[in-house]
Amino acid sequence: MRKSHPVRRAVLAGAATVSGIVLLLSLKPASDPGAAAAAGGIVPPATAPSPQGGRGADAGTVTGDVADTQYGPVQVRVTVSGGRIIAAEAVRAPGGGRSGQVTADAVPRLNRAAVLAGDADIDAVSGATYTSAGYRRSLQSALDRAGG
Repeated sequence: MRKSHPVRRAVLAGAATVSGIVLLLSLKPASDPGAAAAAGGIVPPATAPSPQGGRGADAGTVTGDVADTQYGPVQVRVTVSGGRIIAAEAVRAPGGGRSGQVTADAVPRLNRAAVLAGDADIDAVSGATYTSAGYRRSLQSALDRAGG
């Protein structure tokens, strides 16, 4: 057969396609719940945080202190049940202009990270360093109130 024979091209293209699919299927998904949350994925309930010591079983909803940042105030409200953070939300966050766009992207990630971590030891969201730091401060104050 000659090198430019159409059947040879089709066989090589088919083999390359099959090889590519096999390589893609052999990739393992991320097993880190934080990575899944940061990517916007849904984490199954089996990865719920463990019970937090020092918090009452039915502490309820607590709002943290306002944390002033370079771009505006941040305030977090958490819902604790059975000693676990079951929900976290920013009730105040920087807004307007570019800050509003960054905050709109960062706050849902921070909320998910707080629920997954179960405490205020969460990573900052890239591009929202000041908002992340304010979120952590307000989250910690809310957790302190829930525990006491």
